[in-house]
Amino acid sequence: MELNRRTVIAGAAAAGVAATTLGTGNAQAATGSAPGRKPVKEPFGKLADGTKIYRWSLENGGTRLKVLNWGGVVQSLEIPDRHGHYANVSLGFDDIDDYVAKTPYFGALIGRYGNRIAKGRFTLDGKSHQLSVNDGVNSLHGGSQGFDKHVWDVEPFTKGSDVGLHLHYTSVDGEMGYPGTLRTKVTYTLTRHGEWRIDYEATTDRATVVNLTSHVYWNLAGEGSGTIEDHELRIAAARYTPTDSGLIPTGELAGVAGTPFDFRHAKPIGRDIRAGHEQQVQAKGYDHNWVLDKGITAKPEHIATLRDPRSGRTLKIATDQPGLQFYSGNFLDGTLTGTGGRTYRQGDALCLETQHFPDSPNHAGFPTTVLRPGQTYRTTTIHTFGA
Repeated sequence: MELNRRTVIAGAAAAGVAATTLGTGNAQAATGSAPGRKPVKEPFGKLADGTKIYRWSLENGGTRLKVLNWGGVVQSLEIPDRHGHYANVSLGFDDIDDYVAKTPYFGALIGRYGNRIAKGRFTLDGKSHQLSVNDGVNSLHGGSQGFDKHVWDVEPFTKGSDVGLHLHYTSVDGEMGYPGTLRTKVTYTLTRHGEWRIDYEATTDRATVVNLTSHVYWNLAGEGSGTIEDHELRIAAARYTPTDSGLIPTGELAGVAGTPFDFRHAKPIGRDIRAGHEQQVQAKGYDHNWVLDKGITAKPEHIATLRDPRSGRTLKIATDQPGLQFYSGNFLDGTLTGTGGRTYRQGDALCLETQHFPDSPNHAGFPTTVLRPGQTYRTTTIHTFGA
């Protein structure tokens, strides 16, 4: 059966999550009813052990997407500006070796648990579990060998006017310290309207915790074009989860009103990023989970809008999840060179990761991330582009 939403919603209610929305917005106009281009597969290099890495190219409704079987990585995502000029709006590399050795999760699928778990520990059904620790004393994005560092099985498909990829990965019992064998299926779909839809599914043979997400770094002016501080962001959230010095939630749900964390009305990201708020100082910018006003919903609802005034490009995100991690690219340091041959510096991109809250297994008041045998983890996020 499906993961018990009543339990999860009750957890959200306990956390004080209100049931309001930002509105659904309008999808980009369809460019025609004909099916998009069938996914095209091409070599992208080899791993050190000789494993072949491939790239799939998809195009539909004015959106062009390139995906690797390494970590389910979105290597490139191209959309037009207000004049119809295309640009790749996601950060990435041209070489598989860079993805293996250097990447800060560029475009990757994240699991088994997106975001941080304090000290890499949690207790489930009375048993303590020690996870891989890879972020100081904490576990981040599934540990040192998370889902982003594995080869996924990929099946291309066309369905009606949609095109896409089914990606499969099985995480064995004990991998990175997580209990249970988790069978994961993630579907990337490009619709005839040019929307990029992600559907996540997972089942387990033993009680475990799951929190899957996508880690695309966005710059709507084009990757390598410079700062995103002039991008305008709106998030439908009156609360966020403050963190300690290790970026682990304290358990408090703090109000955004009167703080730099208030994005209830669209504003430039750079307006308050240097406000000197204690939370920003320790995170070197924004790197926090927003508690979405709508809570957990049966279907995706619009929760955030990002706009680049220069190009006119917009990104609208809809999800059924209760949280959104907004990360302002604080740790990009100029040492990485991307697909356009330009270096990426601090604040040159941002991430908007739909999710359950960080460190939820250690906070009884947060929405639960527990998955049990017989249940199916399901969640959907939809990206709508416009100009």
